[in-house]
Amino acid sequence: MSTTEEATPTPPPTEPDPTAAAATKESMPTGAKDLLNRVRTGDLGSLRVLILLAIVWIIFQSQESRFLSATNIVNLSLQITAVALISVGVVLVLLLGEIDLSVGAVSGVTSAIVAVLSVKHGWGPVPAILAGLAVGAAIGTFQGFISTRFGIPTFVVTLAGLLGWQGLQLKVLGETGTVNLNPGLLTDLAGKFLSDGAGWIVAIVCVVLFALATMRGYQKRVASGLAAPAFPLVVIRIAAVAIAALLFVYVVNQDRGVPVAVLILVGFVAAFDFMTRRTKFGRHIYAVGGNMEAARRAGIAVFRVRVLVFALASTMAAVGGIMAASRLLAVNQSSGGSDLLLNSIAGPVIAGTSLFGGRGNVWSALLGALVIGSISNGMDLLAYTSATKFMVTGAVLLGAVVLDSAARMGRAASGRV
Repeated sequence: MSTTEEATPTPPPTEPDPTAAAATKESMPTGAKDLLNRVRTGDLGSLRVLILLAIVWIIFQSQESRFLSATNIVNLSLQITAVALISVGVVLVLLLGEIDLSVGAVSGVTSAIVAVLSVKHGWGPVPAILAGLAVGAAIGTFQGFISTRFGIPTFVVTLAGLLGWQGLQLKVLGETGTVNLNPGLLTDLAGKFLSDGAGWIVAIVCVVLFALATMRGYQKRVASGLAAPAFPLVVIRIAAVAIAALLFVYVVNQDRGVPVAVLILVGFVAAFDFMTRRTKFGRHIYAVGGNMEAARRAGIAVFRVRVLVFALASTMAAVGGIMAASRLLAVNQSSGGSDLLLNSIAGPVIAGTSLFGGRGNVWSALLGALVIGSISNGMDLLAYTSATKFMVTGAVLLGAVVLDSAARMGRAASGRV
């Protein structure tokens, strides 16, 4: 007897369930979802630049064993100080969503004024430095006023300043073109180092202060019901800073010790970070950079904020110029030129400060200068040409801007400002 078996019909292919992806996403661990979202929107803080820095160091150390030597670490610390100090002011301008192309020229002309007053006119180092800082503040106030009062793009105003202040620098230096600094306070700014014991004490004090400030901020956010990072992440952050600070002191003590210039730099960065994050004026900077019209309607004195920011930026350019002169023991016609402007702007952008305004922090000035300085220092050790150095730095800057723009679009897609 034969049996006839009915073929089981093959079900037709089904269309993808539009909710499947969402369900899969919902099933993803919360930590992984949060990490992916933070990558997409550029909210990883300093982690991205630290990873980049580690990659740069590994590459150059594999090519040149002297790169991470104690002597070169000290040299690198001194090399980035002037750029990082100028970048502190640049960060404030970038937070407004503006640009200042004159910071390099301002650093040159103010350092020239300090050197001429000190060497040729016999002024004491402190009055000469104060005069240079006053000139820097006046230049920034002038440029900020002109741009804001007449609605001229800061790109144009500061580009004119770049040209004009370079001419004034040549005029101040005179026919000799070079002024060598006399030994004393001016040269000691970048030429003095702490003893081994003093270096350890300063590092421990800094770590303790950082830990107290971080824990206080965390507790205040929790008590106020605001979003706060997980406590283990806070502990990891404190531990990472402690390890980095103590390891730095250990390494540089194998050479000349902790440079006083580094303490000056960290002091300025910490002070401006406090100003931007903990004061009313700092909050106004972020508000104006985020949405100037909304800030104006909220009662914020936009005109005053903009002028003060440019005044602070030029003042910090003067500080950086004085530090650069101290390291080189002289001021000449090329002071403030070359790639100083490029590096001062590229550093904060590479470290996460947005060109579109309203996002970033002052510590990006230090971290960005460290990345840019490491790349430049490593290529110098490998005897790369200036042409190669400019192209590599430009490529890194372009990559950082692309990441910044992509993160901005990611925030817009997720409905975030």
